[in-house]
Amino acid sequence: MTRLLTALFLICGLAAGVLVFTVVRHGFSTREPPSSIESKIARTLRRLAATDSERDARSQTPMSPLLLTEARAHWADHCAGCHANDGSGQTALGSHLYPRAPDMRRSETQKLSDGELYAVIKNGVRLTGMPAWGEPGSADPESWALVAFIRRLPTLSPEELKAMEKLNPRTAQERAEQQEEDEFLNSPPDGEHR
Repeated sequence: MTRLLTALFLICGLAAGVLVFTVVRHGFSTREPPSSIESKIARTLRRLAATDSERDARSQTPMSPLLLTEARAHWADHCAGCHANDGSGQTALGSHLYPRAPDMRRSETQKLSDGELYAVIKNGVRLTGMPAWGEPGSADPESWALVAFIRRLPTLSPEELKAMEKLNPRTAQERAEQQEEDEFLNSPPDGEHR
């Protein structure tokens, strides 16, 4: 027992030393890409967002094309700011989070159970940028629809992505620029009258 405690103490001391060395060498800025250890910790925290019972949960909401279309619109309006329309996480916000917003199309996310994805949406993930959505304890058909949509991310068509762009939130400046562009494109050429 003493050997086990000594070994555990040495391992913890070594890990603390590596952490201190890393912080001293690289600082504590989020500009540096996460190390493989930090990425592993973030994936573990994501898995811990779900309890055992949540991990095995299944949607009670039958999926339909209409529900998936609504989930796609919800994703474009609420989730794409961090995760991008295609789920890549390559957005101004998602790529500056620490840890970065994950690529939702990759196996690390796609291999999570439906219940785990649902729990991440409902409960959020501590020490990441993922907030909790929805009310605790209540069944949430909208979140289950998002789980089904997340499963579709690797196979989204260019047409679906184009449709989603129209649903992405816009700043006042972006709306003004779009209006100017639309007015220019819809105005008659110089000298012509409509």
